[in-house]
Amino acid sequence: SGIAASGDPNNTRALERHQKIGLPYKVTANPVEFLTLSGEKGARLRATVTEFGPVLFSKILGLNDTQSGAVSVVFKYCDDKQLPLLDLKDFKKTLSYLAEEGKAEITAEYGAISTATVGTIIRKVLELEQQGAEVFFGEPSFEVDDLCRIDLETGRGMVNILRLTDLQDRPKLFATFMLQLLAEVYASFPEEGDLEAPKLCIFIDEAHLVFSEASQVLLNQIEAIIKLIRSKGIGIFFITQNPADIPNAVLGQLGLKVQHALRAFTAKDRKDIKSAAENYPESKFYQVEDELTELGIGEAFVTVLSPKGTPTPLVHTLMCAPGSRMDVLTPMELDALVAKSKLAAKYNKVVDPQSAYEILNAKMQQAQLAEQQAELQRQQEKAQAEQLKQQQKAQTETAKRKPEKTIVEQVLTSSVGKQVTKTVFNELARGLLGVLGLGGRRR
Repeated sequence: SGIAASGDPNNTRALERHQKIGLPYKVTANPVEFLTLSGEKGARLRATVTEFGPVLFSKILGLNDTQSGAVSVVFKYCDDKQLPLLDLKDFKKTLSYLAEEGKAEITAEYGAISTATVGTIIRKVLELEQQGAEVFFGEPSFEVDDLCRIDLETGRGMVNILRLTDLQDRPKLFATFMLQLLAEVYASFPEEGDLEAPKLCIFIDEAHLVFSEASQVLLNQIEAIIKLIRSKGIGIFFITQNPADIPNAVLGQLGLKVQHALRAFTAKDRKDIKSAAENYPESKFYQVEDELTELGIGEAFVTVLSPKGTPTPLVHTLMCAPGSRMDVLTPMELDALVAKSKLAAKYNKVVDPQSAYEILNAKMQQAQLAEQQAELQRQQEKAQAEQLKQQQKAQTETAKRKPEKTIVEQVLTSSVGKQVTKTVFNELARGLLGVLGLGGRRR
């Protein structure tokens, strides 16, 4: 961070170095913007899942062809249904939806996605999330044109510093960001051919973090971008303590090499030094393998590409002392720079618009509500049918049952009632016959 402040004009070592090389020592501060992938101070860098695309996103997750095909279906579905894929929760929600509630829909239009495939992809996403990737995916998305801004006060290009002090143990997140940045720069910048000076230079410090967790597929992607990006007027510098940290396929694409001192403390160190020496053109003037261990502070072997495109002979070079501060900024100085940063004002406001997660959640809630209403309707219809069945059963039983007798009927049909009835009828008959003179005389 000290590059943003002026150096000490009375620095003894710097003055001695410039006296030795015959150049005046000028101290100067550089126009700097601080960027961050996490909670560090600076402008937040973000990118949406959509901007990665299915191919690059699958490569970052390290998926096989079948799993990559499922990712492509997710992207295609979201594109067709106009569902924004902004962050990782959008991707996970869409994938889960297509494997469960939307399975019939996705099978009819795009083909089935197996449960095992979905489970594997979800685990890969969780692995990425565990390294803090959820803070990187989202909006507002960073525009790579902001890397080419000119400082209006000095007329010099802005130096953009990505602060990674809290990402040393999260190499996969760093590799994800770098690959996305290189891919976005390559896609956004027009073809320029062989320019007098590059429009943008990207210096990747601690470059081993890019490659240590990268799969072979990811390395192939980086190699392809490194080969092609030069035609866009972009320069890329990998900075690391040992050339062995950089894959040979990438190392072979680098035209400028600046090799500072290497120290040999173990047998492996000596092998690495021998290997590093073999990366440079043969020299009649230097025993490179020996002198690599004898270089002092601010000394390096340098080779570049000649106008013909061939490596120049190796040269033992004395470096100019930095004109900026050779130390870090104080917290107050850093706060002051971030406070007046235009990029921080532009990108540090968190935006969470409606996206696939919210849309599918609402759709699933509506479907769940509709299912609950349908279930309630089925229960009501079942209850009504049961009630009607009971009524019909009662009516049938009533129709089959004999009507109950009245009290008079009960009396008349009883044995006593029958005797009384018989007596009454006999007396009535006898009286009637007597009136008619037909009855027998009493004796």
